[in-house]
Amino acid sequence: MENQKILKGAIVGFGFISSKGHMPAYADRFKNLRDVEIIAICDICPERISDVPDGVRFYSDYQELLAKEIDGLDFLDVSTHAADHYKIAKMGLELGLHVLCEKPLTTSIAEAKDLIQTAITCKRVLFPCHNYKHAPVVNAIREVVESGKIGKVKAITLNTFRNTHAIGTKEWMPDWRRHKEYSGGGIAMDHGSHSLYLTFEWLGGYPKSVTASSQNFSFPKYDTEDNFSAVYEFESGFANVHLSWTAGVRKVIYTLQGEKGAITVDDDQVQLAILHSDENESSSHKAMWNNEFYSVTSDWMDSSHVSWFNSMFDKFKTAIDQNDFENKEIMDAYFCIQSIMKAYESIENNSIKLSLENNFPRI
Repeated sequence: MENQKILKGAIVGFGFISSKGHMPAYADRFKNLRDVEIIAICDICPERISDVPDGVRFYSDYQELLAKEIDGLDFLDVSTHAADHYKIAKMGLELGLHVLCEKPLTTSIAEAKDLIQTAITCKRVLFPCHNYKHAPVVNAIREVVESGKIGKVKAITLNTFRNTHAIGTKEWMPDWRRHKEYSGGGIAMDHGSHSLYLTFEWLGGYPKSVTASSQNFSFPKYDTEDNFSAVYEFESGFANVHLSWTAGVRKVIYTLQGEKGAITVDDDQVQLAILHSDENESSSHKAMWNNEFYSVTSDWMDSSHVSWFNSMFDKFKTAIDQNDFENKEIMDAYFCIQSIMKAYESIENNSIKLSLENNFPRI
C-alpha cells in the first residue's frame, strides 16, 4: 500500500454535496487508504472558505485554481450548479486531468456529446457521480436480479418522493435548482439521472422511446417543474418514472417485475416475491407467491450519501488505471441526458411519444 500512487485532486464547487459528501469521504480515504488527497478547493463564494479543511488551498475562481495548481493535479471534482459542469469539466480534460462530475453530466445533449468526445480525444477519464448504484439496497436488488430468481425483468416503477428541492448553501443561491438558468431544468434534470441509470441496468439497455408530462406547482415563483412523470420503453420492457418535490415526505419506492417474480423496495424495506410454479395449476386464474421480507440499511435519509462515495470512487480509480475512456458509467450519463432532454421535448409537444437513439457519441 505504501507504494501506491496518491491521486491529487481539486474540487470546484463547494456546496452541500461536496462539503458534506465528497470532502468527508476523501478525508476518510486519505486517512485509511492514502490513495487520494484534495489539495485545492474552489467556490465562487469567498465565504465558503470557512468549511474548507486546514491545509487545503482555497480559490474563488476555477481558472485561477487550474492555472496555479495544474502541475500537482491528477483529477478535478466538478460539483458546481449543473449549468457550469460542461465548461469546467471540458477545461479540466483539455488540461490533461481526469474528471469526476456530479450529475447531471451536462444540461444538453450537444454538450454531453462534446464533453465525451473531448475525454476520448484527450485520453482522460470522464466519470459521473451515479451514487445510487452504490446504495446497499440497490446492491441487494442487483444480487437478486443477477441470481435469476425473478427471471428477466420486464417492468419497473421508480417513485422518488421529496418534500422540497435540495437546498443550496446560504452564501450563494439556496434555490438555484428551481432556476433553469443555473439548473438546466427542474426535478427531471436534477434527479432524473438516478432513476434512469438504474432502469438501464435492470432492463439491460437504453430506452427506445419516451412519453412524458410534468407540472410546476410553484409557478410563477420558479420556472422549472417540481413533478415529472415519464414512461420509457425498452426492447425488453418498460419503466415508469415519477419524481416529486411536493410529496411531503422523503422516500423511494421501487418495483421490479420479472418473468418469475418481483421485488418491491420501500426505502430500506425489501419484499421479494417468487411465483410458485405448479403445472397442475397452470390454467388457474390464481397466482401463488412465495414471499420474503428483509431490511437493508442504506441511509436514504442522509442526502449527502457520504457512505456510498467510496464504492463509486473505486470505480473511478479503476477506470483511470485501465485507461477506460469510454467507460460504462459515462455511456450511462450520456443516455441519461438524452432521455431527460427527449422527455422535455415530449412535454413541450403535448406529451407525444418520441423515439430515442441508442448511438453512443464516439469520435
